Amino acid sequence: MNSNISALIANHNPGHALAQAFYNDAEIFQTDLQEIFYKEWLFAIPACELEKAGSYVTHQVGTYNVIIVRGSDNEIRAFHNSCRHRGSVICKAKKGNNPKLVCPYHQWTYELDGRLLWARDMGPDFDASKHGLKVVHCRELAGLVYICLADDPPDFEQFADVARPYLEIHDLSNAKVAFESSIIEKGNWKLVWENNRECYHCGGNHPSLCRTFPDDPSITGIEGGETPANLQAHFERCEQAGMPSTFHMSENGQFRVARMPLKEGAESYTLDGKTAVRRWLGQAAFADAGSLLKFHYPTTWNHFLADHSIVFRVTPISPTETEVTTKWLVNKDAVEGVDYDLKRLTEVWIATNDEDREVVEFNQMGINSPAYEPGPYSEVQESGVLQFVQWYLETLKRNSGPTAVAAE
Repeated sequence: MNSNISALIANHNPGHALAQAFYNDAEIFQTDLQEIFYKEWLFAIPACELEKAGSYVTHQVGTYNVIIVRGSDNEIRAFHNSCRHRGSVICKAKKGNNPKLVCPYHQWTYELDGRLLWARDMGPDFDASKHGLKVVHCRELAGLVYICLADDPPDFEQFADVARPYLEIHDLSNAKVAFESSIIEKGNWKLVWENNRECYHCGGNHPSLCRTFPDDPSITGIEGGETPANLQAHFERCEQAGMPSTFHMSENGQFRVARMPLKEGAESYTLDGKTAVRRWLGQAAFADAGSLLKFHYPTTWNHFLADHSIVFRVTPISPTETEVTTKWLVNKDAVEGVDYDLKRLTEVWIATNDEDREVVEFNQMGINSPAYEPGPYSEVQESGVLQFVQWYLETLKRNSGPTAVAAE
């Protein structure tokens, strides 16, 4: 890691925002890609998007383009989207379905498991077995697909073992994407995360969301000390009904799961607070089970409700641009116009995402000023932001060692 970046990390004032360069410097952005996004497990897609054999989705992460495809054996795999002949992109579309993966340049043809099947006029000594697609590490967890670009990926099992029982209640394998939205926020990816990790700003910026989502810092922050009585009662009620719910944070701070209550009487993220989908996704025991809040740095936060689920994906584009993709998941048998109204299902988070975009963009504009000086976080309201910043700095330091090298 560059000595200037190391100095910035060393000089960080605990409890305060990061120095300006962390939010707009091109070299630090490249370091973030190299040391975090090219080395950590990244949420990619819900598995239900790959409906059948040959279904694929492409995903761009920095300079890497990845194909995620369901094979004939129903396994989901990921490959670098680069032909082993002369490097052309193989899948040009963002998603589709093909019986084989065929390079459009010279028609080299690959099986869905990455094996090279056919390459024209390559001579008698050509060994197709040595020219299969380069593999990207890929794991499916209870209907969510994660990828890792590193040659030697970090452990996935600790996260999977903790999150699986929380997620299985929501039966994401029987979901479909009712709607998806991608927006570009003109702000650094860390500002997107910092904004997500607190609700200090919610009352003044999110009128629709605040009808159902509490801005109580014990809900939005990082649990510390004794669990408040209202949360404990909610956890116990859900656990007794067979829904894992209690707060769990990983030792390194990378992920958290907790089934948190919504505002009293609220069941879902709708303007009237009632469920949005008549045919539920999953086996929640009651409508007011709240929302399973899960985050996994650096790419995803999620809301899993009794009736539907929402997954968010964060993808850095440039030092001051971040793509935020949101997908609303419903029961695969739910019929639009019968079991749910699409506008009612999506309007709260469409509005909230746009409000957050504006918050992040004005935050970025202010940080770009020569007058910017990192200010203190509120320990009461911004414990989640403090936790994210600590995870970010510690991960940068850990991953900059010589043993973890991104896949080529």
